Amino acid sequence: DLAVRASLKGWKFLFLGDLKVKNELPSTLKAYRYQQHRWSCGPANLFRKMLLEIAKNKKVSLFKKVHVIYNFFLVRKIVAHIVTSVFYCMVIPATVLVPEVEIPKWGAVYIPSIITLLNAVGTPRSLHLLVFWILFENVMSLHRTKATFIGLLEAGRVNEWVVTEKLGDASKTKVAAKAARKPRIRIGDRLHLLELGVGAYLFFCGCYDVAFGKNHYFIYLFLQAIAFFIVGFGYVGTFVSHS
Repeated sequence: DLAVRASLKGWKFLFLGDLKVKNELPSTLKAYRYQQHRWSCGPANLFRKMLLEIAKNKKVSLFKKVHVIYNFFLVRKIVAHIVTSVFYCMVIPATVLVPEVEIPKWGAVYIPSIITLLNAVGTPRSLHLLVFWILFENVMSLHRTKATFIGLLEAGRVNEWVVTEKLGDASKTKVAAKAARKPRIRIGDRLHLLELGVGAYLFFCGCYDVAFGKNHYFIYLFLQAIAFFIVGFGYVGTFVSHS
């Protein structure tokens, strides 16, 4: 919000040197989901509130207006989440069940693969994690899409602000103290019904494609279904038990 408003005033920023900050990723899936909700809902809601202000602004060039509205907000903060979720988790599996609908190979495979590789060029040391990253991002796209619509429509949790919980070294120091205790696991903390439901849908579509399909989409469908099941059964991130 501050960056956009400062840019609309015509302010320019000068970056001096490299600032090294020690950061920490969310340790639990619940914390990560809250973080992604905030990061997806916020920009969508800001886009709703500032669209006219950006368009009417006279202190910045037309090029910058188009860049902010189209590239920064519309493509990166809204369309990217919705397309990933709808196309890869809904449309492609549905085409297996409805053979009359055919997606061109360039749209289903080639262009997405090129875009993914271009995004991964910046981190060559992590190329071996590329497939896992794609599958996990597709899973998380469901929550990002939901958060995006909440922001655009100003519904439900649009103003929710949950600070991302990070364990740091606390989990390491408590391991010894809790080693003798038997943790009490609540099923509701481990099972995520949305992911399990989508995983079951993808697995069914994969089986259908094996039996009747011709496009070999089942390779992707089974891998994506496994990713949804892994997240759905709570095997991602640190699990903080209730003792």
